[in-house]
Amino acid sequence: MLKIAICDDDERMRQYLQTLIQRQTGEQPDLYESGEEILKRYMDYDILFLDICLRQEDDAQKLDGMETAKKIRAHSDLLIVFITAMPDYVYEAYDVEAFHYLLKPIDEKKLEEVLARAVTRAQEKKNMPSLLIKTNGKFMRIPVEDICYVENDGRKVALHTKNGEYSYYEKMEALEKKLTKGFFRSHRGYLVNLQEVSGYDRTSITLKCGDVVFLSKQKYAAFVAAYMEYLTK
Repeated sequence: MLKIAICDDDERMRQYLQTLIQRQTGEQPDLYESGEEILKRYMDYDILFLDICLRQEDDAQKLDGMETAKKIRAHSDLLIVFITAMPDYVYEAYDVEAFHYLLKPIDEKKLEEVLARAVTRAQEKKNMPSLLIKTNGKFMRIPVEDICYVENDGRKVALHTKNGEYSYYEKMEALEKKLTKGFFRSHRGYLVNLQEVSGYDRTSITLKCGDVVFLSKQKYAAFVAAYMEYLTK
């Protein structure tokens, strides 16, 4: 079951959105009226409808929605749907990787479309095996199937994926335990996704992306056995 939250400082808007979302999903979203409140609980949710203009003009001490989103994004990849009466913030919304941007007054049909897509995306994220990593000060969720291979990089590991390379602090031994199914430690410096192998010889493995990694002589027989088992499944 997906968990949805609404954060808006307008009580009528909170109630209105809650009614619309409950009508469509059958689930009652939790309500918050400030950035400070949602920051205490955001890790509990899959989707957040967040008002950008949370802070009143005469209350500079309170967080606005964009500041709240930036704090959330530093630790979570939950789906954020911004809600606001001012379209000027649309470009800032991209900076925090917002899922969508809805303008007030709410177009109910548009809300239904966005919510349906958000629910589908959130379900896919829940069902897809993934790694949650922190890189460049941001948390990211990397689908396991997108990883071509992993390389030791000092005190870090580098994930070579279909969408780019991501380096973060992790021990190869710890990551090897997480990526047991479909992965093989070909060398002390490399962990290979078997589905991405295009060829091999006694000293190296060629990946579908074109990269070549080392294959330890001592691990050659075990690699061949693991790869043949993968191919015959």
